[in-house]
Amino acid sequence: MTEPTITHPDGRIELREPQRLEGSPLFNADLAPVAVARRTWTTWDYAALWISMAHCIPTYTMAAGLISAGMAWWQALATILLGNLIVLVPILLNSHPGTKYGIPFPVFARAAYGTRGSNVPALMRALVACGWFGINAWIGGAALHTLFGALVPGGADLLGAVHGYPVTQWLAFLAFWALNLLIIYRGMELVRRVERWAAPFVLVMTAILVVWAVVRAGGLGPIMASGGTLHAPGALLAVFIPSLTATIGFWSTLSLNMPDFTRFGSSQRAQAVGQIAALPSTMTVFAGMGIVITSATVIIYGHAIADPIALGALFGNRLVVGIAMFTVVIATLAVNIAANVVSPANDFANAFPRAIDFKRGGLITGVLGIAMMPWELLKDADRYINGWLVGYSGSLGAVAGVLIADYWLVRRCVLDLPALYADTGTYRYRRGFHVEAIAATVIGAVVPLFGLWWEPMRPVYRGSWFVGFVLAGALYLMMTRGRRAAAPR
Repeated sequence: MTEPTITHPDGRIELREPQRLEGSPLFNADLAPVAVARRTWTTWDYAALWISMAHCIPTYTMAAGLISAGMAWWQALATILLGNLIVLVPILLNSHPGTKYGIPFPVFARAAYGTRGSNVPALMRALVACGWFGINAWIGGAALHTLFGALVPGGADLLGAVHGYPVTQWLAFLAFWALNLLIIYRGMELVRRVERWAAPFVLVMTAILVVWAVVRAGGLGPIMASGGTLHAPGALLAVFIPSLTATIGFWSTLSLNMPDFTRFGSSQRAQAVGQIAALPSTMTVFAGMGIVITSATVIIYGHAIADPIALGALFGNRLVVGIAMFTVVIATLAVNIAANVVSPANDFANAFPRAIDFKRGGLITGVLGIAMMPWELLKDADRYINGWLVGYSGSLGAVAGVLIADYWLVRRCVLDLPALYADTGTYRYRRGFHVEAIAATVIGAVVPLFGLWWEPMRPVYRGSWFVGFVLAGALYLMMTRGRRAAAPR
């Protein structure tokens, strides 16, 4: 009997006759395993992906937020570097099945959660991505609004205000929102091209801004002179733990859905080296740039300006303002499409494969992004870091714990590829739901949230991602004890 899959010398696997899956209710073209011939992403593609995603305004403002919380510049940088080294581990572990089998995240999740139960982690992650899509669309719209105000004096307030913001800013928000969806409707190849050229452009422009800040501030000495205000160990720890959790939470979304990108990888080495080289280094360097620029504004303007859009608006030259805002738009566009549209679009398609394709999933993401009111999430640094980033990190940490425990410890990296698309196959479990995985995830996600309302458990909430990851992963291994799947290759 002919094997249903082909195993290549480098370990990558593909279906021998993928057309046989087309009649399955769990299949559509966007969720199908990528043929090895179409897995063309190189090390540079993955490095460029992370460089473009890390060079975004939320990275800049998160670093500035740590400074405003009282950290010294080196404490803030160390926190961001450590957080990214930690989150890199689940990112790489969950990237492996994408490259090996050519499958996206929601299909990979079927192995642990069941063919229908996979909708639970997929939709959890999708809702967080919708929130991030809205946040970045609001930031990009603000940049467009600032650019419009520089080009048309008085134009920023031309139509009055609604809900505390100029009408022209709302229009700019919708215009940037539509631009994101337009690129998604053109397909993943255009996404790859945007990421490749956006990454170096944003890095060069930000470096120029750093040089300007250092020169105007009289050198690096005055900028680095501040030692922070958290001198007591207890005070530093109280800020460090939630800040570390927030840093991990920043990319905990991608720690789940990297198979959406690594499914296109030309090899395991290409995706792993590209990610290892780019993520921790780029996040630390770009955050460092944000810290230098923000600290310099205290010397230049007399107060800290943590928002690069507000800083750009202070430049008197219209051309300079235009270049600065164009850079913000490109940076925000690149991260929003890659990090916050690709995954939820696939997730919604997985939930309703016959009714929703990738493009419709992208549209749903955009609509929900508006509904989550990003302007409220960005009102202040505490709401952004301790509310938004820390709040959802426990839920995604729980999903990561279950996925890693299942793929690496229970299944030993072996999946039955055709069964992932079969409603009656290995991964059907109980009517399509793997109850143990869902139970472990719910417990791991809910326990940290008690600390949000109950003071004695506040330390648990501050370490939400760690608690969710360890608790859910351990519970899953206990409930599946004795199972060591030997699924056919």
